[in-house]
Amino acid sequence: MDAELQKLVDAAKLTTAGAAQLEQLQPGAFCLHKSWGFGRVAEWNLLLHQVVIDFERKKGHAMQLQYAADNLTPIPAGHFLAQKANDLPALKNLLKEKPTAMMRNILESLGGKATQAQISSWLLGDIFTEAEFKRWWDATKKLLKKEGHFLIPTKKTDPIELRTSAVSHADELLAFFEQARAPKEQSAALDEVLKFHYEFNEPERQLQPLIDTIEDTAQRNQRLNPAMSFEFVIGRDELLQREPKLHTTHPGLTLERLLVDEEPRLAAILPKLPSAKERHVLHVLPAALGERWTTRALQLMQGSNARLVGQMPRVFAENGKQDELRSALDRSLREHSATSETLYWLCKNRKDWPELITPELLGAILSACERDQHNESNSRSTRLRDVLLDDRELIPDIFAGAEIGRARDAMRRLMLSPVFDELTKRSLMARIIKLYPDLQSLVSGEQAEEKSEALVVSWSSLQKRKAELEELVNKKIPENSKEIGVARSYGDLRENFEFKAAKEMQAVLMRRKSELETALDRARGTAFEGPDLSQVSIGTIVTLRDTNDSREETYTILGAWDGNPERAIISYQTAIGQALLGHRVGEIVELNSGEESGRYAILSIEPAPLDVLPPEPELEPVASDAL
Repeated sequence: MDAELQKLVDAAKLTTAGAAQLEQLQPGAFCLHKSWGFGRVAEWNLLLHQVVIDFERKKGHAMQLQYAADNLTPIPAGHFLAQKANDLPALKNLLKEKPTAMMRNILESLGGKATQAQISSWLLGDIFTEAEFKRWWDATKKLLKKEGHFLIPTKKTDPIELRTSAVSHADELLAFFEQARAPKEQSAALDEVLKFHYEFNEPERQLQPLIDTIEDTAQRNQRLNPAMSFEFVIGRDELLQREPKLHTTHPGLTLERLLVDEEPRLAAILPKLPSAKERHVLHVLPAALGERWTTRALQLMQGSNARLVGQMPRVFAENGKQDELRSALDRSLREHSATSETLYWLCKNRKDWPELITPELLGAILSACERDQHNESNSRSTRLRDVLLDDRELIPDIFAGAEIGRARDAMRRLMLSPVFDELTKRSLMARIIKLYPDLQSLVSGEQAEEKSEALVVSWSSLQKRKAELEELVNKKIPENSKEIGVARSYGDLRENFEFKAAKEMQAVLMRRKSELETALDRARGTAFEGPDLSQVSIGTIVTLRDTNDSREETYTILGAWDGNPERAIISYQTAIGQALLGHRVGEIVELNSGEESGRYAILSIEPAPLDVLPPEPELEPVASDAL
């Protein structure tokens, strides 16, 4: 023992064990501290009973002798960190020239095992950049698997272990599979076997028992975990294809049969599969279901699986059914029944479906966002909202070649949508106005709309329509959305009458909502006061005499929504109303009623009773000269 240390021991300033530890921590030696990490002993100051350590983040750190002896771990010169501190350039060359030997050194320095994160923490920064480390690690990991002395786990978070004796990678893969207990772990091990199937020198002896285990597990899991059964059957089929000497012991266990058995649960199963395996199942759908596969595929596209929506069109294309898909998409756009996922996919792939990119698409997008808002599932439509707002070319593409009337209707629909705030609405409408400058008046209010486009209605009928729209938005549509959710939970959408009926009602409600919004935007209320009695006009009672039999008839001509045939009240928009408007007392008019027609003389024109219901403050009245 060092003489000075012995004196400290004799003076009870240091324990014998502490002195023995400090003898390994001579100046220049390397050490580790649980908090400060790697360091080099700079000097002893026995006069002050201190050891001075240069740590990476704290140079010249002094420690009391006994504390240093208790808390510092000496490391040999061959330790990876010691080599790194002594000769960094030489270490870099060794890592490139002898990666497996250096990995052995790293693991030995870490006690025989280490995670990828621990290894990267020693190599990143002063040795490799992140990109350099990734390339080095990918190449080195392949060498480690072949070398046999390294246990490489399937999970990145599990440690890599150094073995005392070499084990072939093939045997290692089989061991992983045999040790796996949960089906998901077995599936992951099977994927590794498939990836390195060429390393099995005797596939019949080594892999046939694995095939048997896979098939037994697939059958056991079908009822409670059907998604895992799909994974096992797909993996088995791939292994049989790559190794022709292997054979199935369950010839009836096919992916086609599994698809037929689990067809009612496909909507719930497919999202649980990895993307590649879900794609594999979809491509087998036509062979499994025969002619009805397209109907089932379209039903699946109406679910909430965004990944499936992106994959399914490829299946239609490969089977020559693109026209059928196009017709279904066109119908869902017109009925405003397309889901957010379908619409997002269509927007992103619109170059492939130009015939579907029409103003109807914008209406369908707004309806989908409104449905999701009522369903309290805004997150589902976030991507759809984002693509509408962020894709500056989407609206120009939607209205390319469209008539101004369709653009005007779309703007009105957008103005009434509760999905966007006013600022966002104006931003979207500005993109339409850029294409149709004449529509600026809809936003600025600088010009009155053409009279021919206005709907003249009574205040009472206007309030009824408003009440109907409010009931649709606040009651019927939310209730229908809940019915769809409940019906979907029953499963088997193909045979689910409740789901089908609820979806059909949804299309009816959304269509009626769109109709009401468009009509209300055009409506102008009136009480029919002061009509022009010099000619037949809106708000007048007209008495007619048939020129053949002198039979008299009386019609009250009121607003667009005021028809009541039993009381001889007709809308000015009806054929009879249009035929009478503008004619004066004494004139002869020809009227058609069903298949019959007749000539009538106008005997008198009188004012109709006023619509006494007072207008609401926000309703814009129509001046009498407009009638």
